[in-house]
Amino acid sequence: MTAATQRGSARPHRGLSRLAWALLVIAVLFVLLPYLLVPIYRFATPVSTLMLARWVTGRNVVRSYVPIERLGPILPLSVLVAEDDRFCAHHGIDWQEIHAAIEEADDISEARGGSTITQQTAKNLFLWPGRSFVRKALEFPLALWIDLVLPKRRIMEIYLNIAEWGPNGEFGAEAGAQLAFGKRAANVDRHEAALLAAILPNPVRRSARRPGPGVRRLAGIYEARARGGSAFACCIGGATAP
Repeated sequence: MTAATQRGSARPHRGLSRLAWALLVIAVLFVLLPYLLVPIYRFATPVSTLMLARWVTGRNVVRSYVPIERLGPILPLSVLVAEDDRFCAHHGIDWQEIHAAIEEADDISEARGGSTITQQTAKNLFLWPGRSFVRKALEFPLALWIDLVLPKRRIMEIYLNIAEWGPNGEFGAEAGAQLAFGKRAANVDRHEAALLAAILPNPVRRSARRPGPGVRRLAGIYEARARGGSAFACCIGGATAP
């Protein structure tokens, strides 16, 4: 083989090597970017991946970012007792709840529950909906990092403002309250707050405006929990429902 032939055959290998390195760098940046953004979100207004996807595809997005102190105490407390009543105690991952969920399932792939508000915040900010081991593997360290970098009160504020709260691109507590009751989130009463908390797992199929029997039953449970929930609220500013 001549020197010219050897040089010619080496070029494709160099090209493939450069492509592989470029793809590796892109993958590393993709994984690291959320960790770089979390400290910025201590002050900046974040958006969720679902919002971005809807904007990119030209679909409707309704969201008014409202600081937690302007949301009033009732709704944050209702969401806390409904979604993650150990929010003030854990560090992003509720290992106790995960262990209980796995024990109750026939096998680990069927385990449900155990997803904290911090995990849901990580998922909404940086990942995608649905259940998969890949997403959980990315979500767990992100939740730990978010809890380390951000105060609990800020995590709750972000979650309340990026959670999907309606079937047509309504994001955040303000949009959810306006859709369901035609009023600001700060003005919802205890029962309305419980209804909004009850639809959070699936706001596309559940409605706080026209709640079905299941939503009404959950809202009753959450309303009762919120009545004695002052201990839960210590880490989000001592908010208590009147």
